[in-house]
Amino acid sequence: MRPLRSALALFVAALVLAAPAFAHNMTEEIDHLLGFIAASPCAFIRNGVEYDGAQALAHIKDKYDYYKSDIHSAEDFIRLAATRSMASGRPYQVRCDAVTTPAAEWLNKELATFRDRP
Repeated sequence: MRPLRSALALFVAALVLAAPAFAHNMTEEIDHLLGFIAASPCAFIRNGVEYDGAQALAHIKDKYDYYKSDIHSAEDFIRLAATRSMASGRPYQVRCDAVTTPAAEWLNKELATFRDRP
């Protein structure tokens, strides 16, 4: 019974130690999303007006700073800073290659892709 318990404890320890090697922390995830926005050739549409990546980045960073104390995950960042206009309540959109997608969907997809990378 003792060798089985030792083997099980060793197995659990190995899993716990291996997991962080694949996980990104919240700051890394948000920084990645900010870089993704800035480097994107897509048009970021806010209240019917198109902005390039640099302009979108500046606006979203301002909102990120405003909501920073309420952001505890990359999902919070997307929901609070990059999903909809505070003024009008209209959702942000992203147009890439003539396809328009809600910004939240676009960013959540990129977040999932980033998390899949080691």
